Amino acid sequence: MYSRIAGTGSYLPEQVVTNFDLEKKMDTTDEWIRTRTGIERRHIAAEGQTTVDLAEVAARRAIEAAGVTPAEIDFIVFGTTTPDLVFPNCGTLLQARRGARGCPAFSVETACSGFIYALSIADKFVKAGEAKCALVVGAETLSRITNWSDRNTAVLFGDGAGAVLLEPAEPGFGLLDFYHRVDGSGRNDLLMPAGGSLHPASHQTVEAREHFLKQNGKVVFKFAVSQMAECITTILQRNQLTPGDIAMVVPHQANQRILDATADRLSLPPGRMASVIARYGNTTAATLPLALEEVVRDGRVVRGDRVIFVAVGAGFTVGASLLRWQ
Repeated sequence: MYSRIAGTGSYLPEQVVTNFDLEKKMDTTDEWIRTRTGIERRHIAAEGQTTVDLAEVAARRAIEAAGVTPAEIDFIVFGTTTPDLVFPNCGTLLQARRGARGCPAFSVETACSGFIYALSIADKFVKAGEAKCALVVGAETLSRITNWSDRNTAVLFGDGAGAVLLEPAEPGFGLLDFYHRVDGSGRNDLLMPAGGSLHPASHQTVEAREHFLKQNGKVVFKFAVSQMAECITTILQRNQLTPGDIAMVVPHQANQRILDATADRLSLPPGRMASVIARYGNTTAATLPLALEEVVRDGRVVRGDRVIFVAVGAGFTVGASLLRWQ
């Protein structure tokens, strides 16, 4: 048995911050940001608006698109790096809001790979017959852990949420393959240094601004380009496919140059690499479902199309999957 995506949904906060807005706050320019990242604007959560707030709207839209009721949901998995609370987890908070009480609900934290890892877990539950209607969410409020005085990271991130509903697929359709790997040597190249058991919150950690994310951009960029291409190649080879057989690659949206370099390495036909980064920035675990919802809404994916999801996240975590759209 395979699982299929029966509905998609997304939500972006109303507040938009453009590159020109950032020009007024830090030593940067619209041209500098666009040429290095491809980003033009990003959405930022309102004061008091949380990750679960964003996820709730995206989940409701995915549920409606799938034509099911909240009571039919029997499994929830939530990918995020910016939870409302350390505990209880965002999955349980979302479950209570959506009226799906009683079903398993939890969160996974694999940074930018969060959605694809969450998708893989939900898929296994559907395959095993333990779930018939699984809700998968990727949502972030990165603005809460972004150092707005650091132009190297502040220009990159935004807030948003995306969700999908998984149900059993027809034979030959659905999520056909997953590939995951982790390279723990990159653990110090993209992280939030304080706030965990290693460096609990203190006056010193707050004063040192260690509760904001930090990134070694050059290392992350190089790893992402090589691993995204390698993951896609692995998935293709395992399924006896070529890049020309893929209707759409839906990647994590970290940097337009990464997407372009990956497409070049694979000799991917033009128009087959989904990109929404110019308008949304890097929303971490939310980037992949946000991009998917857009290509589905625009009719760029139709029945029978083969789609590849791919992501690279802090840690470093890597993930990819192959889907045949039902």
